[in-house]
Amino acid sequence: MAFSAVLRSEWTKIRTVASTVWTLAAALVVTVAMGSLLAAYLGSSFEDLPAAEQATFDPALVSFSGMGLGQLAMIVFGVLVVGTEYSTGMIRTSLAAVPRRESFLLGKLTVATVLALVVGLVTSFLSFFISQALLGDHGIGLGKENVLRAVVGAGLYMALLALFSMGVAMMLRSTVASLGILIPFFLIISNILTAFEGPRKIAQFLPDKAGSAIMQTVPNSMNSPDLAYGPWGGLGIMVLWVLASVLGGLLVLKKRDA
Repeated sequence: MAFSAVLRSEWTKIRTVASTVWTLAAALVVTVAMGSLLAAYLGSSFEDLPAAEQATFDPALVSFSGMGLGQLAMIVFGVLVVGTEYSTGMIRTSLAAVPRRESFLLGKLTVATVLALVVGLVTSFLSFFISQALLGDHGIGLGKENVLRAVVGAGLYMALLALFSMGVAMMLRSTVASLGILIPFFLIISNILTAFEGPRKIAQFLPDKAGSAIMQTVPNSMNSPDLAYGPWGGLGIMVLWVLASVLGGLLVLKKRDA
């Protein structure tokens, strides 16, 4: 099968499965809603913040404060794109139609990642403009230094997170197992490790903590801890995690029967 046909097939699979469509919509709505709520609160109570937090206030980062919950929906999307193949038994049909497993995986990851990137960018720009309007005099314009990088970076972060989740799901070959590991890890474990001084030095290199650095425009914003890398360095660390995940998924796909 030609690669263009593989892409069309994967696009059809994704858009005709209601769960994947709804998880993408949830990622957008939750991220924008949570960011807007915090922006509205900070816009009305900025003067009540401690002096240290006012001095390091990052209006752009506030826009993405809903990412903590919104990213969970993007993780679910990535897992479902792959896990549904195994839970329904469609993986056998898919591999029969596309015997070259590299082409099959590349087609699936390409379509899903592009879709996640589009949704991620729409989410990040929408979150930014709404939040800055709600911040009022404390907001910032898109043309200010590093702001466009942060907004585009937030969209890239969501797409990379979906791609990372697809790689994990391909390795585990199970929707339940993948979600059972990824959701607690990103929602609980990663945040707990960051809360303590000792583990924080290691936790900053986890995919979500490293990747989210791209969204900051003010160093140590809102009293956040020092990092061993800059915004692009953090995103680079996340890319390495994603590459490891995808390569692991490809190895499992090639070595194990459907």
